[in-house]
Amino acid sequence: MQRFFLAPVFTALLMAIIAFSTTPADAAASKRVKITGEVIDSWCYITEIMYPEGSAHHQCALWCTAGGVPVGILADDGQIYMVLKVGSDTTNVANQTIMKIQSHRVAVDGDLYERDGIKYLLVASVLLDEGIVKKTHDEYGIQPFGN
Repeated sequence: MQRFFLAPVFTALLMAIIAFSTTPADAAASKRVKITGEVIDSWCYITEIMYPEGSAHHQCALWCTAGGVPVGILADDGQIYMVLKVGSDTTNVANQTIMKIQSHRVAVDGDLYERDGIKYLLVASVLLDEGIVKKTHDEYGIQPFGN
């Protein structure tokens, strides 16, 4: 009789161990943050193909965003936060909210996930949109095809 009692207990214990062991031990936990900085396209920023900030780069940044290049926020502290989502938007490619704030200085509220040195941001809301405040076109011209 004890054998029959131990089998269900052993099975339940084994199932619990399996369930907990399939959860990644290093899964990223989110932290609620407010970030202020400039919205950038990651390709031009990381490759330094052209001047990647402000009004000089705005048109190119729009093209990159429309083409699906990941967008980030270059925060005031120099950190880059990769934006994975804005609000309840369901698309990352040519996302209309991101297109509207590209190259703008913004303050956002969202959930931060960090893993392997990369900061990922799920933006819940844009708290402040100051527009393009880095007037770099006087020094660098309009990139890549402008006057």
